[in-house]
This record gives sequence, C-alpha cells and structure tokens, in this order.
Amino acid sequence: MSLFANLSSTANTLRAFQQALTVTQNNVANASTPGYASQRQTLSAEPFDPSTGLVGGVTAGEVQSSRDQFAESYVRNSNSQWGASDQKTQSLSYLQTNFDISGTSGIVGALTSLYNGFSNWSVTPNDATARQNVIANAQSTADAFRQTVANVAAFSRNTDAEIGSTVDQANALVDKLRQLNVTIKNGAANDPSVDASVNSTLESLSEMMNVTALRQSDGSVDVYLNGQTVLLAGASQYPLSVRTSIPASPTPVYPSGTPQSDIVNANGQPVTDQVTGGRLAGLLDVRNRVLPSIQGDAYQEGSLNKLAASFADRVNQLLTRGVVSDGPPPQPGQPLFSYDAANAAATLEVNPSLDASQLAAIDPGPPTRSNGVALDLAALSNPAGAEGRVDGQSYAAFYGSIAASVGSELSNAQTSQAADSNVLSQARALREQSSGVSLDDEAVHVLEFQRSYQAAAKMMGVVDELTQTVIGLIR
Repeated sequence: MSLFANLSSTANTLRAFQQALTVTQNNVANASTPGYASQRQTLSAEPFDPSTGLVGGVTAGEVQSSRDQFAESYVRNSNSQWGASDQKTQSLSYLQTNFDISGTSGIVGALTSLYNGFSNWSVTPNDATARQNVIANAQSTADAFRQTVANVAAFSRNTDAEIGSTVDQANALVDKLRQLNVTIKNGAANDPSVDASVNSTLESLSEMMNVTALRQSDGSVDVYLNGQTVLLAGASQYPLSVRTSIPASPTPVYPSGTPQSDIVNANGQPVTDQVTGGRLAGLLDVRNRVLPSIQGDAYQEGSLNKLAASFADRVNQLLTRGVVSDGPPPQPGQPLFSYDAANAAATLEVNPSLDASQLAAIDPGPPTRSNGVALDLAALSNPAGAEGRVDGQSYAAFYGSIAASVGSELSNAQTSQAADSNVLSQARALREQSSGVSLDDEAVHVLEFQRSYQAAAKMMGVVDELTQTVIGLIR
C-alpha cells in the first residue's frame, strides 16, 4: 500500500473534518438568526482494502439543512391566524372607547339631560325658561350624536390608512423575496443565510396576510395570496393595492352610503374575499363588517342612524300632535329636530326655524291636557314604557346594545387572540425542535469533529515519519 496514497487519503480526511467544523461553527454563530435552520455536513467513509490499493479515509458530502417545510408552513398559517385576531383586538379596543354607557356623557348622558328638561317643562308648561332649556338640551343631544358619528368616522379613516399601510408593508416584503429569488437564481440556492432570509421574510409576510409559498426546482419561491392570486413568480412581482368602492350588486339601498375598502390585484380585480388571515384580514373585517353595522353603508342604515332617526321622529311626532294654544284657531306645535334621512346621526340638529314659544305642551285630546305632550316626552325615558322604543328597546337600551355589540366583538377577538397565540407558540416550538440550533448538540459535534481532526492529523504525522524513514533507508 503506497505511503503517498495514505498521505493523500489522510489529507482528504482532514479537509472533511475541517468542513464539518466550519458548518458546526456556522450553526453556533447563527443560533439567534431569524429563519435560520441548523446545517449538517455529511461524511462518507471510503472503502478500505489494502490488497486492492483502497486506503480508506473520509470524504465530505453535501451540507444538509434540517429545515422542515411542513413545520414552516404550520408556523406561517398559525401566524396568519394570530395576526388577524391580534389586529381585531387592537382595533376594537380603540373603537369601544367611543361608546360611553356610564350615562354621564355622550349620547346617553345627553338623552338623560333632555328627558329631565322635558320633565321640568311638564311641571311648568308655560314657563319660557323651561322651554328654552328643552331646546338647549335638544341641541346637546344632537351634538352628542354628531360627535359620536365623527369619532367613528375618524376611526374608519384611520382603519383605511392602516389597511393601506399593511398592503404597502406586504408589497415591500414580497419585493424583498423577489430580490432574494434573483440572488438564488444567480447561484445562492444552497446559501444558508439566503435560505434564512427567505423563510424569515415569509413569516413576516404571513403576519400581514394569508400566503402560500411554493419552492421551485431552482430554489426560488413563488408566493400566492390564499393559494390563488399570484404575488411573486420568480423575479416578477404582482403588487396588491387598495380602493374604496360600492359594489354594484346587489343594488345599493343607500347609494350615498359609506363605500367599503377593497383589495385588488395587479390587474385591478377585487380579491378581498381571498384575504382570510393576517392583520389585513382583521382590519378588513372591522372596516367592512363591524363599522357599517354602526355607521351604515350602501346596504344598511346603521344602528346610530336608526337610533337618531327613530328618536327624532318620535319627539317630532308628539310635538306636532300637540298645540301651543287652544286658539281660536289652535296653534299647532313645530318639530324639534331635523335631519337628512340618508345620514340621520351625522346631520341631526335642532330645527333651525324653531322658536321656544313654538314648543307645544298641550295635548288636544280628548281629553285636553295642558301639559300632556310634555308628560309624554318625559315618559320616553321609561325603560318599561310603551313610548320610545326601537326594535322593542328603549332609546338608552338600544344605544347600550350598540356598545354591547362592540364589546362582544372585542371579547370574541380577545378569546381568539389568546388561543391563536398559544397555537403559534406551539408551532414555533415544534419547528425549533426539528430545525433549530441546539447549542448543547453543537458543542458535542465540535468535540467530535475536533477529536476526529486530531486523529487524522496524528495519522498524517505517522505517515510523514514513515515516509522520512523510507527516504533515509534509500540514502
């Protein structure tokens, strides 16, 4: 068996263990790198048969990644679910602050003051000051409705801005993946740092929206929204955008209502229904479902508008049924409120042509009651009374149901957020078990490869001594 063949074999063995040490050291250095999966250098034993000149040894094979694509997909799906529920929790927590049910402020507080004004007026129906107080309290009530609507509208605009910002962030992440695809196609398909960047970026993108990632044979990744709309194919990106619109079908009941926020693909086609996960889904659900139920849109009146119109109509009905004086001729009462039927809560105001002297306290009957209208108006505050009902509830109770609906949405979102957070933590833990870097394991591998390297080096020293001895004998 040739000494030089042994020397060559030992040199190859040293290189193999050196490569294994380099891979292990790279694992340790990247233990905290987002998206990094541990690598392992494969080693192959060469055949050993001295009779045929096979000297054995070790050669380095491919570097294998421990990345589990199923675990990565599980993390991304869990991240999308958590992103949606977490975003809804944040948004609804803020929306809830606009509905005060304590009765000391806002719409409920204003209604309470107006009911008190009606009650005081019923005691002294001819008192000018009592009449003027009714008008002042009515103005405060109209202001409270308009302020609440303005707060909700401001929240709606902020949500629109967040939707736009989220789409921009998603497009930026897809662009980063596009650049990584170019790098991969240029020869970095097996670069663990590039692979880590791809998976870290995909995970960040999954928090924004539900995406599907498909690995191609060249190592690049194609990305789809909900597995349907292409966002990235190789080096070509297809960005999403946002637009507000009122769908033509079905026919809008309130054409001037608030339009919804839509996500459209690169060809301008709506893909909103494909956004089922991520922060974008949470924002869209609040913007296109929760808010319209409160402020109204092209297809529904909205609970605030319904409350404002119902209350104003009932007050006006009682006042116009009464008379200011018996006459002759009797002087009819005038409506207290006016509003635009298309947007009642935002336009509610005290009748600008009304004078305090035109408030009708007299119910002409029969029988005639000098303060009958004022008493009926004061009775609107009675939760159990037949007067002042919206869908079977008193006005204050109906407002409370609006606040309760927001609270219920928030409670559901918080419950989902807690559950989704636990699932995401479990998914990441499972991924860590399969592809994460264990410093304890790497420490064992370092010792293993160091000792193997030292043994190979020792063998090289022995072969070197034998070679020197042979050379000496020749001399």
